[in-house]
Amino acid sequence: MNLPVRASLFDIQVNGFAGVDFQSPRLGRDEARRAVDALARHETLRFFPTFITDEPDRLEAKLANFEKIRAGDPVVAAAACGYHIEGPWLSPQAGFHGAHRPELMRAPDLAVFDRLQKAAGGRIKLVTLAPEWEGSAGFIRAMTERGVEVSLGHTDADDAAIDAAIEAGARFCTHLGNGVPENLHRHENITQRLLSRDALIAFFIPDGIHLPPAVLRNFFRAKPRGRALFTTDCMAAAGAPPGLYSLAGLELEVGPDRVVRVPGSTNFAGSSLAPDEGLENVCRWLGMEMDEARPLFSTAVARAFRIDLPFAREATGGEAGV
Repeated sequence: MNLPVRASLFDIQVNGFAGVDFQSPRLGRDEARRAVDALARHETLRFFPTFITDEPDRLEAKLANFEKIRAGDPVVAAAACGYHIEGPWLSPQAGFHGAHRPELMRAPDLAVFDRLQKAAGGRIKLVTLAPEWEGSAGFIRAMTERGVEVSLGHTDADDAAIDAAIEAGARFCTHLGNGVPENLHRHENITQRLLSRDALIAFFIPDGIHLPPAVLRNFFRAKPRGRALFTTDCMAAAGAPPGLYSLAGLELEVGPDRVVRVPGSTNFAGSSLAPDEGLENVCRWLGMEMDEARPLFSTAVARAFRIDLPFAREATGGEAGV
């Protein structure tokens, strides 16, 4: 029987999967391959390993290690088709830094980025930053000239800083509606400021936790057609049972409700959502047919980052066929 084939799902924010933490400085090739194979079973054959806030030397070492893994495994190399750097150029303000360590945050530094890009073999494709830092517009412009996309996230930027970032070349919002305090001014807040910028493509996490279904519907409707896409921001608990997991040195608990909890905090630390589960949620909560929803977690995302996608055999949960 000929099984139906569709373009692979593509996730631009994967911190780990199937019990594997990509932030671990001791990440090995077998672990990375286990995560990649598990993602394939969830129809995801391309993704950006995402590295969160850390000291530059440690980030450099993690990227160099992942490049070593890629060089030794062509399956991992094909799947991990670029890197997303989320920090340390984020806001250290309470509530806005989320699960990232605020004491490590700093203004964007082009020399540091160039070190990281060299360690990454030129494969950093996306940088998330808070544009209120001094020098952000020039940094964003330099990223754009290097072919690296910039997303705004973990930020409390004012209108002027957001507009300057867009003018410099920023194109995306990282997990819009999250990376903010629980309590905000009802009108004057960063979510409203970013949501109103039609120039920015918003990424949303459709797990029902980061954004309740009703909020997801409202936010999705607020964006022009084609300016809302989806990601998981998943960590090691995705594709794995409830339990204790690590993320960049944090020990996190994931219960039957699938919420990733930071001990002693109300902050989330990524999600336990698999991409195909997120796609099903998009169809259910936004009332979309699969053929309409799937590109927003697949080909539309790939086009935004100039990535070619292979096909995933739908009925077998991830067998590839180009």
